[in-house]
Amino acid sequence: MTQDTKVVPLTLRCEYGENPRGIGEANPRFSWKYSDAAAGARQARYRITVGTAPNQGDLWDSGEVASDQSLFIEYRGKPLRSRQAAFWQLQTWDDQGVSTKSGLGMIELGLIDPDKDITAKWIQTDLVGDEKTSPAVPCLRKTFDLQNIASARLYISALGLYEAYINGKRVGTSHFRPGWTDYNKRVQIDTFDVTALLKQGGNVIGALLGDGWYCGFVGFRNKRNLYGDRPRLLAQLEVTDADGKVTVINSDDTWNWSPSEIVSSDILMGETVDARKKVDDWASNDAPAGDWKKVAVADKPKAKIVCPKGPPCRVTDQIKPIADPALDPTDAQKKRWIFDMGQNMVGVVRLKVKGPAGTTVRIRHAEMLDRDGSMYVENLRDAKATDYYTLRGDTNGETFEPKFTFHGFRYVELSGLAEPPTRDTVTGLVIHSDMELTGHFECSDPLINQLQHCIQWGQRGNFLDVPTDCPQRNERLGWTGDAQVFAPTACFNFDTAGFYAKWQDDLLDSQGENGDSPSFAPTFDFHHDGGPAWADAMIIVPWSAYRAFDDKRLLETHYDSFKRYVDFLEKGNSIDLIRCHPDQAGWRGYGDWLSPDSGDPGRAATPRDLIGTAYFARCAFLLAEIAQRLGKREDEMAYRDLHERVKAAFVKEYLSPGGRLVGDTQTGVLLALAFDLVPKEHRARVEKQLVNLVHDRGDHLCTGFVGTPLLLPTLSAIGQTELAYKVLMQQGYPGWLFTIVQGATTMWERWNSYTKDKGFGDAGMNSFNHYAYGAVGEWIYSTIGGIAMDQNAYKRSIIAPVPGGGITSAKCSVKTPYGLLATDWKDAEKSFELTLIVPPNTSARVTLPIDAKATFTVNGESPTSSAGVSKVEGNAFDVVAGKYQIRASK
Repeated sequence: MTQDTKVVPLTLRCEYGENPRGIGEANPRFSWKYSDAAAGARQARYRITVGTAPNQGDLWDSGEVASDQSLFIEYRGKPLRSRQAAFWQLQTWDDQGVSTKSGLGMIELGLIDPDKDITAKWIQTDLVGDEKTSPAVPCLRKTFDLQNIASARLYISALGLYEAYINGKRVGTSHFRPGWTDYNKRVQIDTFDVTALLKQGGNVIGALLGDGWYCGFVGFRNKRNLYGDRPRLLAQLEVTDADGKVTVINSDDTWNWSPSEIVSSDILMGETVDARKKVDDWASNDAPAGDWKKVAVADKPKAKIVCPKGPPCRVTDQIKPIADPALDPTDAQKKRWIFDMGQNMVGVVRLKVKGPAGTTVRIRHAEMLDRDGSMYVENLRDAKATDYYTLRGDTNGETFEPKFTFHGFRYVELSGLAEPPTRDTVTGLVIHSDMELTGHFECSDPLINQLQHCIQWGQRGNFLDVPTDCPQRNERLGWTGDAQVFAPTACFNFDTAGFYAKWQDDLLDSQGENGDSPSFAPTFDFHHDGGPAWADAMIIVPWSAYRAFDDKRLLETHYDSFKRYVDFLEKGNSIDLIRCHPDQAGWRGYGDWLSPDSGDPGRAATPRDLIGTAYFARCAFLLAEIAQRLGKREDEMAYRDLHERVKAAFVKEYLSPGGRLVGDTQTGVLLALAFDLVPKEHRARVEKQLVNLVHDRGDHLCTGFVGTPLLLPTLSAIGQTELAYKVLMQQGYPGWLFTIVQGATTMWERWNSYTKDKGFGDAGMNSFNHYAYGAVGEWIYSTIGGIAMDQNAYKRSIIAPVPGGGITSAKCSVKTPYGLLATDWKDAEKSFELTLIVPPNTSARVTLPIDAKATFTVNGESPTSSAGVSKVEGNAFDVVAGKYQIRASK
């Protein structure tokens, strides 16, 4: 690197975001990325200064640290307190001594000591629903006077959902706050800078209060009030004047409330609004006197109040119908209009209508149309997923957007309209946790591109504060099995670091006293061991997140829960180290969920104890790896020993002396190979068994939730990538492209959720937005795209694209924590071309899909003389940060 080349810090992050406000870490961590264009860039030293004002280091000065680390550097300065704001700046040096300073970053702590920091009271209204009916949404308000305003912060939470207002203007842009947690154990409190919303003199603070997950319908049991009987609000507005004096406006018995125009609202059932009941300007000083009542002060909940870690839900996209609305062909009255949004999505519909006062428009949602062209809603089960809007009769038209519900849908049906609609009548508002999109993949095959589209949209639809199984029916729970199989792909698609950090706290809250882990988190009054592949999310998901983002604190924070879980597997969930032993009473797990052979008496199912024991071994192995990284040597040795003992028990129980795995199913063999449970002397036989099992099905998969994520990676690992491509490219049932040719725009729960010739699958459990089978994305990125991780967070990458399946070109990229890592390759008859971008401060090992004796050039030169290239060994070589044009002759 020449002296005039500078390594420029590009992005400053603290914890999981840029310039975060309301963080809950007294020792926050700093990270940074460099400019993607810095060829050969490598950090040699860094210095972080943190101060109470810009360009000061009065809180902490790290001094010059000789290190190439740039992720999660922990603050080690003067103790930080609640509400503290600080500025931080970074200076770095490259290995040539070139120094560059960054711009300023900001951090602001939330209320990290709630017992001392919070003086507000929890308040509630008289509006209470019963076990089947939700009440009206109340609007709560308080008036107050201010003078000489310098700054203001609003700390706000709810048991239920809130939407806050100051002087008639909404606070923030997030939805479904404060998010879903086990409200018996933990509730999040948000922080907002509301300085610009306040004014000299009279002010009003207000909030709408929805049932949400707290007391609305949750899950598949058709019950409400699982955490409480009505929502509650906690609000603390702190205003600092120019002299430093702080005035606190608390939620207390001086607040008033009135029913809003939201007649009822429920996440699963939908929202009903009667605009004629709207109290205009209710959150401002212009509000009419009305019939306002005094709120009641509620008992303080036992739940711990914490600052949020994950991103809030927001509207991230808007979708218009792809065609003019059409009348439902089965409607003789010709009053039901159907819109095709062109994409199975999650969120709500913005409705723009005009008509006489009292006109009620019904808005129904569905993922599919039935064969007769009507809305297919049978798969929604008890979820009505229907909104109603009654017009107030505004001559200029009216707009309706539901506030406290969401739906999974592609099709929208409107009825009750005063006049025929147009495309502009509806807009789909896409809502999910506001994670940065980090992964991109496209190739020469349009069906694979659509599969990638489905994978990412499946994640968008189901990563809504928790990783749900599905977003449309009466379920929408954070199912652990789905989450653990999909986690590696999820971390490629989006920046899920904060999302998973929050959900791991949900898993911790849901852990049983005996160490077991449930089927879904958050939980309510329904707890049991989730069983093999589900409960194991307790360890597998944080391990995947740690690998993707190098967040060691995630492991440190939850290490004790990991130990309790693995100890439960050994002492409470196995006999002779066989988990879910046939002689064991009680629950034995879900098996290879929704395998095509499920329920077929002529086909053997993968033994549940085999699945359980394989995952037992996997968790013991991962816990040993975690202990090693945390420097817990004694624990590491203990869990490595446990892993070896479980592995030996597995071999004894499930592997014949001749080296054949019992059960003879694709999933069983995949578990044994993928989790390295087969002794070396028997591996070739078991690998052949897997190949034969795939050939026996006509080179189709025959796996469910457990086996499917392992199939293609395992085939590639045993040198059968050509067969893996054959399985991937199958357009017949069962397989990924089968759903694509049936018209999928998201991943489906079943391989045959719908077929053009037979119609719909079992309506009792038939989601068209279910991301688990999208776990194939990990193989697509690593094998077709050629991008895989060697060291955490892609500090060192493995670049090894493997063309196949008739694919002649592909582009793949991931915005790693260090910067953009990207491949762009073209495979021709006589040549292979690859454009590679390696982010600053990282390196990669490149292996080209050519004969080891073939010739190739890097940036037009011999690889041995090309800048940035080293350790050339046949068709493989190392590279440092930079952009490389590689051309190989075949």
